Amino acid sequence: MLENNNRLTHVQLDTNLCKSFKSMGRTLRISIIGTVGVPACYGGFESLVDNLLDFTPQDVEYTVFCSAKKYEKRLFSYKGAKLVYLEKNANGIESIFYDFEGMKSSLDSDIMLILGVSGCMFLPFIRRRFKGKVITNIDGLEWRRDKWKWYAKRLLKFSEKMAVHYSDIVIGDNKGITDYINAEYKKEVKNKRVELIAYGGDHVLPVKDDSLFEKYPFCKNPYAVTVCRIEPENNVHLILEAFARMAEENLVFVGNWERSDYGKCLKEKYSVFSNIHLLDPIYEPHTVNWLRSNAELYVHGHSAARRNESFLCRSHEPWSSDSCF
Repeated sequence: MLENNNRLTHVQLDTNLCKSFKSMGRTLRISIIGTVGVPACYGGFESLVDNLLDFTPQDVEYTVFCSAKKYEKRLFSYKGAKLVYLEKNANGIESIFYDFEGMKSSLDSDIMLILGVSGCMFLPFIRRRFKGKVITNIDGLEWRRDKWKWYAKRLLKFSEKMAVHYSDIVIGDNKGITDYINAEYKKEVKNKRVELIAYGGDHVLPVKDDSLFEKYPFCKNPYAVTVCRIEPENNVHLILEAFARMAEENLVFVGNWERSDYGKCLKEKYSVFSNIHLLDPIYEPHTVNWLRSNAELYVHGHSAARRNESFLCRSHEPWSSDSCF
């Protein structure tokens, strides 16, 4: 991820813009909007920001908006970035207002880096007052997720369109996403940049740490691994059911099982299988990378997120709580 995040830094800052601010003798101010926050404790965007801050150029000041509801211990700064806490959830319906509040609080910044499109329906109003650059990573095709009702899907699709129309630079993190942007929004992207910045591959580097076998003794045997949020769109139920039928194949599955009835139900049902090892979230990079790099197989089940477009996978078998028992 490090090489690609370094590229992301250069796309965000825009070399000529950096030079112009340096000539003015002041710091370039960049606001990062749309994540749960840092230190990373949730998902991919949070990890991206955590890595991005390791490449902070001179004369650049980051402000990262964080959800106060996710951090009992609040830091004033992290890796040189200023942290601002908002009293809202960064996910679900509340994310719309979480992002909007971050945008309103960033009107004096030079660049808004928006990760995800939840609050982008407000960009037409924000652009009336904001004179800097807006750079948006539209995330996956959020409006396709089965968990949303039809009206929520329409709202998210509208936000996606506003994100593309009112951003100076649009980022997709795999070719499937950038192809979709260029095909779906031909008029909106005609005179702007659409950048492909893929996530890096440092997670596949070998990590040797025999001491972790004491904590995870089941990893001494060949195993498959999955690390994801526990949501129906990630087809967690299908993965677990498949391995439940293959007693000779071991699965290590890391996820936030306690965040939803879906996760709790699956954990209760599949914890009894000796070849399935369900682990709670792990945000310590060394351990997660160790679990990944020592696995024989990585199982990917996303059906409506960012990475699935590059894997070209689609699965629409619905999950029902009745199937858990």
